[in-house]
Amino acid sequence: MLTGVSRPLRQTIVREVRGLLTSDGQTVKRRPDGWFGPDSVTWRVHGDVAGMLVGGVAGLLMQMLHPAVLAGVWDHSRFRADMLGRLRGTARFIAVTTYDGPDAAARAVARVRAIHDRIAGTLPDGTPYAANDPELLAWVHVTETTNFLAGWILYAEPAMSGADQDRYFAEMARMAERLGADPVPRSRAEAAALIARMRPALRSDARTREVARVLLRQAADTPARQPLRDLTMQAGIDLLPAWARRMHGLPARPLASPLVRAGTMGLARTLRWAFA
Repeated sequence: MLTGVSRPLRQTIVREVRGLLTSDGQTVKRRPDGWFGPDSVTWRVHGDVAGMLVGGVAGLLMQMLHPAVLAGVWDHSRFRADMLGRLRGTARFIAVTTYDGPDAAARAVARVRAIHDRIAGTLPDGTPYAANDPELLAWVHVTETTNFLAGWILYAEPAMSGADQDRYFAEMARMAERLGADPVPRSRAEAAALIARMRPALRSDARTREVARVLLRQAADTPARQPLRDLTMQAGIDLLPAWARRMHGLPARPLASPLVRAGTMGLARTLRWAFA
């Protein structure tokens, strides 16, 4: 039973975190008839707020190393003014497709596909790009899933079995296929192979650094959420593979990494207590 002191503290933590993740504070109910269900590894991984926050930041930093992903953000979004809105949109999409019923999940995917159909243009070198390119969607998917899983393992389940890790990729492949991604990894080995195959196409330039700067330095919308935002960004950098940190011009292994991990571990435990 919550004490008179812990109850308002718990409510405050939940309110502030929901405010960071959503514009209206509304939550998605867990429905067992959805695409995954309560026995899935996906429910387990996506239910951890800290791991998803940290993995989401690392995933975005990896995604923008692809010139076409970066161009889509640069040409078709208000990232300087509303990077938080972009993050909230991604969080909402993941929550709905993971936990809501099949109809709501299908509508969420249809909305994203309709948005992708309108996003196209030309890279600075003249190469055309389109957000509905199956290989580009595969890059977005593999960077998200790899980092969501890495955040979960680091901050929640270090002893997670290899079989469950592979099962996570296999489960999430269903969502990727519905979004139009191809190829779609169904195991750790396939995910690692896809990232390795696409690395030669990755680039980092002034536009990459500008988008990353906005992501990492944009202030939270309230002072109370600023410490959570700052720690999440540092933990996201720490979660990146060394080659991605180098491409972003970030330290190969930040000197503050042990402190960041200790602080994020404490945050993760606090959030699990608050959201239990």
